[in-house]
Amino acid sequence: MPLKWSFWPYSARFYRLNTGYNRSMCNLDVHLPGISLGGEVWIDRQRMRFGFSRSGGPGGQNVNKVNTKTELRIHPDDLHGFSVRARLRFSQLVANRLDSEGFILIVSSSQRTQEANRRAAVEKLRSLVAAALVEPKIRRKTKPSRASRRRRVESKMAHSRIKQNRRAVKMGE
Repeated sequence: MPLKWSFWPYSARFYRLNTGYNRSMCNLDVHLPGISLGGEVWIDRQRMRFGFSRSGGPGGQNVNKVNTKTELRIHPDDLHGFSVRARLRFSQLVANRLDSEGFILIVSSSQRTQEANRRAAVEKLRSLVAAALVEPKIRRKTKPSRASRRRRVESKMAHSRIKQNRRAVKMGE
């Protein structure tokens, strides 16, 4: 029986092509080389470039000897699953993180191990993707109500009366 492969960001699924409406889906435990970044956005593992160097700051010998600072470089075109508007928001979010070659640079040096900093860099990327996936609300202009305008005028008049009472009283008036 022929199989039709359908690739999702997380795992490979295939459908048995039967005649009529009787189509069964079988889920395999074969994982694709992609990493889910939130929603339907994913990136191929081979397209993520990690670099390591010595981290600065306090930490004693560990800082001086071990390359724990992690730099993650990815190209924005390697991210799959964005809508057009979400991709535009993402490009605006990462505008100051782009290097001269057009790669996004994400740096993490807060942890003591390379693996923890690698996870932290991927989490930073996930938070950027999540922020880009959020559709901003459209602001609708509203007029102030009649009661709010009346309260505003009354408070202005009360404030004016208070200031008038502070004036020095002239003799003869």
